[in-house]
Amino acid sequence: MKTKHWVAFISLGLIWGSSFLWIKIAVQEIGPITLVAYRVLFGLLFGAVVVFFQRVSWPSTLKEWQPLLVLGMTNIAIPFFLISWGEQVIDSGVASILDATVPLFTILVAHFLLHDDKMTVPKVLGLLLGFAGVVVLMSKDIGASSGSLLGQAAVVLACVFYAGSSIYARKFTEDTPGILRSAGPLVSATAVMWLATFLFEAPVEVPSQPIIWAALLWLGILGSGIAFILLYYLIHEIGPTRTTMVTYLFPLSGVTLGVIFLNEELTWQVLTGATLIILSLVVANWQPKQAQ
Repeated sequence: MKTKHWVAFISLGLIWGSSFLWIKIAVQEIGPITLVAYRVLFGLLFGAVVVFFQRVSWPSTLKEWQPLLVLGMTNIAIPFFLISWGEQVIDSGVASILDATVPLFTILVAHFLLHDDKMTVPKVLGLLLGFAGVVVLMSKDIGASSGSLLGQAAVVLACVFYAGSSIYARKFTEDTPGILRSAGPLVSATAVMWLATFLFEAPVEVPSQPIIWAALLWLGILGSGIAFILLYYLIHEIGPTRTTMVTYLFPLSGVTLGVIFLNEELTWQVLTGATLIILSLVVANWQPKQAQ
């Protein structure tokens, strides 16, 4: 990958890696459907502002809107809800571990549906190393987790949606302007989640604590607005398989934030896991020089 790809990749990992913490904070006061509704609304408002200043025209036909509306459901509304619902009963760290299964689903789907993202020995080895790093990194917390099987299953199901959506986005949004790949899906996600809020969590909960509003703004503007711009940029630049490996950075960034801001212990699991994760990214992106 080029330097610009690494910058986008690492930025996306840091933004989404911290999102599990903010989700855990927000679900202490508001329901998961309402949480996602606020999140996607703030993300849509941010995206609309960027579209306005970039003077990009919104799609004018149903054919142009179709893939964006589909992604709003499969890549935003459904997985966001599943993760938020799951974090009501499992730890945020466990959720970040489970989210690291996205590349494993992606590499399998991409191999059969994309002609330019086939499985290779470096990709498979990198994926295995990265997953091993994630397990080592969070192994000290797995035994202490009281999360339920259903909560964990919900997060894994969200990962399946993420994997399929990345392939779909690569195939059907190739000619869509970058900002519309981000803002467009948020239109259907916002409409569906607010409808669901009024149907299932009425009356609508208005957060009373500043920290909850901070969590929602972070999740909306950064975790939904900026993050999706980076995500779709990377999908079309380096392919879905390599892009979804950003999930291996989630537990790493979460632990790092804990060490810096919460004085959490820097253990051998953290150091070993970080080494394996970094090594996995190098291996998966290694391309041997062809003989002259």
